[in-house]
Amino acid sequence: MKEDVQELWLQSAKNFQQTMAESMTKAFESFQNMDLGEASAKMMTPVVKHPKIKFSPEKLQALQHQYMREAGDLWADSVQGKLTVTDRRFADAAWAENPMAIFTAASYLLNAKTLTQLADAVETDAKTRARIHFAVEQINAATAPSNFMALNAEAQQKAIESQGQSIAKGIQNLLHDIQQGHVSMTDESIFEVGKNVATTEGAVVFENELIQLIEYKPLTDKVYEKPFLLVPPSINKFYILDLQPENSLIRYAVAQGHRTFVVSWRNPDASLAKATWDDYIENAVIKAIKVTQDITGAKSINALGFCVGGTMLGCGLAVLAARGEKPVASATFLTSMLDFADTGVLDVFIDEGFVKYREQEMGKGGLMKGKDLASTFSFLRPNELVWNYVVGNYLKGESPPPFDLLYWNSDSTNLPGPFYAWYLRNTYLENNLTKPGVATVCGEKIDLNLVDLPVYIYGSREDHIVPIGGAYASTQYLPGKKRFVMGASGHIAGVINPPAKGKRSHWIREDGKLPKTADEWLTGATEHKGSWWTDWSNWLAAQAGKEITAPKTYGKGKYKAIEPAPGRYVQAKA
Repeated sequence: MKEDVQELWLQSAKNFQQTMAESMTKAFESFQNMDLGEASAKMMTPVVKHPKIKFSPEKLQALQHQYMREAGDLWADSVQGKLTVTDRRFADAAWAENPMAIFTAASYLLNAKTLTQLADAVETDAKTRARIHFAVEQINAATAPSNFMALNAEAQQKAIESQGQSIAKGIQNLLHDIQQGHVSMTDESIFEVGKNVATTEGAVVFENELIQLIEYKPLTDKVYEKPFLLVPPSINKFYILDLQPENSLIRYAVAQGHRTFVVSWRNPDASLAKATWDDYIENAVIKAIKVTQDITGAKSINALGFCVGGTMLGCGLAVLAARGEKPVASATFLTSMLDFADTGVLDVFIDEGFVKYREQEMGKGGLMKGKDLASTFSFLRPNELVWNYVVGNYLKGESPPPFDLLYWNSDSTNLPGPFYAWYLRNTYLENNLTKPGVATVCGEKIDLNLVDLPVYIYGSREDHIVPIGGAYASTQYLPGKKRFVMGASGHIAGVINPPAKGKRSHWIREDGKLPKTADEWLTGATEHKGSWWTDWSNWLAAQAGKEITAPKTYGKGKYKAIEPAPGRYVQAKA
């Protein structure tokens, strides 16, 4: 009986190996014959005519020979029971204990590696190669055997051990996620904005159709005379900066003695479908600066922009500079881009055809749905942010654990169509903000060379949304005294890194030099253990003026406390 099972497995494995070899032969042929218009269409971008991609015959032959050699080694190891894989998707013991399952996983990994090498070997322009890489990454992620119940040894074992309960729970999870409109990354029922996230004490002291302005209650007897305004990205909700008391950048700023104000964006609905970039700069960013001045009586304030909020803050400062106004004494830019020459993987989506399509679709009015934006960003890291949860939630019937950051990540926001269309063309496509006098914002031809003030620029080393080179590039345009700091990790984890945790590292260049590129800067930088927050706090304190008695009430004059923080706007769902 045992011999019959072994023979059956060997025959099955042999058939699988044959199928794999045939599939990869077809893949080589497909790559040779691929039309870039076809590839572009598959990546949800408008079809553009491109010449067929090419390969060096020598490279292609070498890859074919390498593949057949490694496939032979894989077969030999499987027959001898020596097959192992290191990918965490197949780390559970159930894979190793099932000969067919581990063989399937190893075969998949070989195929995935070879497809990626094929993408590397393509002879074409850099943008086309990046698009092919992106398409291959999506194919590789989606076709992993771990994504299918029929091939996932761990999910099968769990179904047996639970007597089918894991399958039943997986179906419940799937129905729940279909109803809510997105894959659950955390137990969202655990969190409530204002109850256990966004809990720093404060009050809304101003609102218009675009924003609420929140003033936070001082935690110190004295505060710096120059107030501090944070401009978060309008593409997300502000409470990424105020998740829990122990990891809240907002609370940290308040505790350092800064009289702190934060912009809370309204989640756009049909009434804002015609709102423009100019509306957001004039009536949100610049308005928040002026209201902060009015309430505090300060001649100038310090400001911070995070991600797209930094781009918007930079635009607002350039508009004010063009008008001869300088209400901001210093600016902090966290993982923000003013120069969009290096946009990383997001560049694969952007070309003239795509931007024109968006302009025709919603340039005069409409909404870019928050769930569509969230889906796009998730697929930038498909294994971690998509398939990991598909497998856990639906195949294994698991409930994801509560995690405040992932709750925030699922709490999406819409964008007005005209705002979105202007942003795509003038930043990602044409990079107009770096060209003096080319971009017109709020009736002013803007020039970043006029934004002359001390700036603190932070970039995250592994950021896939704002590449470190894109964050660093701002140092080459703003003329004031600049300090650049690089942190470890990615777009969010790198920023939200409180000192008390003692996690990660940051890099500083003590000589203050800012060469042309981030790579050149890094050669002279020194690594420091722990959070960059303390370095930034010291820098900000030096820009904040003398200490004065902390206010006892919120607002001033016509600016009364409207409602407790975090306010109504952040509660609205997309």
